[in-house]
Amino acid sequence: MRAWSVVMPGAVEDGGLRLVRKPVPEPADDELLVRVRACGVCRTDLHVVEGDLPVHRPGVTPGHEVVGVVAGLGAGVGGFTVGDRVGVAWLRRTDGTCAYCVRGAENLCPASRYTGWDADGGYAQYTTVPAAYAYRLPGALDDVSIAPLLCAGIIGFRALRRAALPPGGRLGLYGFGGSAHLCAQVALAEGATVHVLTRGAAARRLALDLGAASAQDAYALPPEPLDSAILFAPVGDLVPVALRALDRGGVLSIAGIHLSDVPPLHYETELFYEKEVRSVTSNTRADGREFLALAAEHGVHATTHTYPLSRADEALRDLRAGRFDGAAVLVNDLD
Repeated sequence: MRAWSVVMPGAVEDGGLRLVRKPVPEPADDELLVRVRACGVCRTDLHVVEGDLPVHRPGVTPGHEVVGVVAGLGAGVGGFTVGDRVGVAWLRRTDGTCAYCVRGAENLCPASRYTGWDADGGYAQYTTVPAAYAYRLPGALDDVSIAPLLCAGIIGFRALRRAALPPGGRLGLYGFGGSAHLCAQVALAEGATVHVLTRGAAARRLALDLGAASAQDAYALPPEPLDSAILFAPVGDLVPVALRALDRGGVLSIAGIHLSDVPPLHYETELFYEKEVRSVTSNTRADGREFLALAAEHGVHATTHTYPLSRADEALRDLRAGRFDGAAVLVNDLD
């Protein structure tokens, strides 16, 4: 099969991400073989390609927002049949026995493994997924529409819950890409007032179109104090900016897997009055199932821009440059 491979982590322009030939993977006893139809483009893919995240699998194929159909089953798999439409997300496997898994926090499992980082992902004609970690997908949404929900949506949803937004609260979103524009729709559906702070003019227009109360530059002060804020942009300089925007007792949730260095914080103006900073680490399968149900209930939809899978490198360059609002989705043209 044809697949993209990170042969040398570095800037996308340097050619370290290449379209190569790989064997079609053999599913393990507990896995599904999935023929890829679409794969969302996530900023984490860019971090894997450019070396912001350490190499876990040399030559890895990125991609963890995969929509496809079951093309084969491991010997021990039940409950799926060839032709079923499934989703493959970031969290690939946990041990199921550690203290974190037992208490329902499998996202913190020290033995956790991730699609497109520890194992080959969806920038390819085929991928595999443990059957217990595959999502059954609602039929109402097409492949392109549902792909970004499988990571951008799920992670945004977990970040929203980590932000502890009170009912009817005031939420600030710093950065407004694939994850934030899905998170905003859930927050708005649940009665929040949403203020968006982001650098891109197109993203600010999208925010207003979706119902945000305001949309300003990332370093601006929102028009009212915030009960909660979520930092989606991987920019550590924005941490004190967001903290200053919080009201007393407010919570800042940091959604990304990678963040540039945070500058020193001034205690009195940025942390006092019981403000909190919380990180977000991956998600649980329960998060994924809850979010997909809410997305169907409230009509949460991704603003998408499609690229052929053969041009995945171009999509990543455009993502880094902020050339599109919403989310990019690769459509398989390699077959």
